[in-house]
Amino acid sequence: MKRSARILALIAKYRVKKREIAARLRHFRMAGRASNRALFEELAFCLLTPQSKAFSCDEAVGELKRTGLLFRGTAKKIGRLLSKKVRFHNKKAEYLVEARRKFGKGGFALLRDITFGASETRARMRLVREVKGMGMKEASHYLRNVGRGRRIAILDRHIIKNLARYGAIRRVPKSLTQKGYLQIERRMACFCRKIGIPLAHLDLLFWAEETGRVFK
Repeated sequence: MKRSARILALIAKYRVKKREIAARLRHFRMAGRASNRALFEELAFCLLTPQSKAFSCDEAVGELKRTGLLFRGTAKKIGRLLSKKVRFHNKKAEYLVEARRKFGKGGFALLRDITFGASETRARMRLVREVKGMGMKEASHYLRNVGRGRRIAILDRHIIKNLARYGAIRRVPKSLTQKGYLQIERRMACFCRKIGIPLAHLDLLFWAEETGRVFK
């Protein structure tokens, strides 16, 4: 299929999914208005996602909440639970406990301040600096999941693959530095403007194509 035909097909798929995607983004905005502890739950989810399935990570956070481990468990106990759900479970358990230690004082007020106290791009860079185990993708994912993903992209391998497929970028890079991330993000934003699909919508549309559902 030619590039122009693929793009037209993508736009047609978006028209079908647009309402569902918009509803999901409204849900994210509501999540951002919830408690500070709910923000930490989203942060924990995004810390678990590298090289693991989002559905499994969501289930893992749910189990951590039900067992009381999310807010009180040791890294060892958390890692044991995560071992059935995510890759690199011990390291991710350490990241989660470290983030909880850092932000838990004052009822996670600092996490809310970082999340909403500056522009999306500035908030992302601060998260990357201050949250161990959180890179550009994970920080972008977290911000989108609490309603702040209008101008930033979640560039995982699925999204990058689709950007190459639709001609937004020339090829899939072998590795992705911070500079490279920002370059692809700008190209994705430009592509979105050209085809009339908002940045945050395109991310969820690509994910729906990959997984069959609009998730997070």
